[in-house]
This record gives sequence, structure tokens and C-alpha cells, in this order.
Amino acid sequence: MIKNVHQYYVYILSNKPNGTLYVGMTNDIQRRVLEHKQGSIDGFTKKYGLNVLVYFETHHNVNDAISREKQLKKWKRLWKIELIEKENPKWLDLATDWNI
Repeated sequence: MIKNVHQYYVYILSNKPNGTLYVGMTNDIQRRVLEHKQGSIDGFTKKYGLNVLVYFETHHNVNDAISREKQLKKWKRLWKIELIEKENPKWLDLATDWNI
């Protein structure tokens, strides 16, 4: 029997290196990033032009992803920047090659 494997993503968007940051969570990162890039989501990310995916991590349990999102939202800005720069020092758009 094949188990249905779920994936959940905690992600950080920005508008430029060391710019404004947004932490979010989704079960479909490609769809969600496309929504941010198209500006189809009203609110903070649209207002500040946050559409560059600078960090994401995968979780197999929704509760773990929700907990991690809440944890990152409480983090100091410097800690988030250090997390991003550890994995993505040039602040590249990690969704560039996704053809979205």
C-alpha cells in the first residue's frame, strides 16, 4: 500500500537583498509563489512587492510546518537574514528555474 505523502513548505519572500521579509506556509510552493509574483494576493506581500523566494524548507507534517512558520515569524530580523544567507548568500530567487 502506498501512503499519500504530503509536503508543506515554510518560505521567506523578499523584494531585494536585505529588503522587507515575509514568512509564509503552504502545501503548494510553486502555486503560492506564482500567486505572489502575479500580485494576486492582496495584503502585505502585494503592498511591498515581496515576490522573490529567498528561502524555503520542506516538512512532511502540517503541524510541524505551522509551528516552524510561527517560530520564524517571532524571530528577530537578523536571525532571519542569517538563515537566508546561510543557504542563499546572494539572495537569488529560488523559483527562477520553476517555469512559473
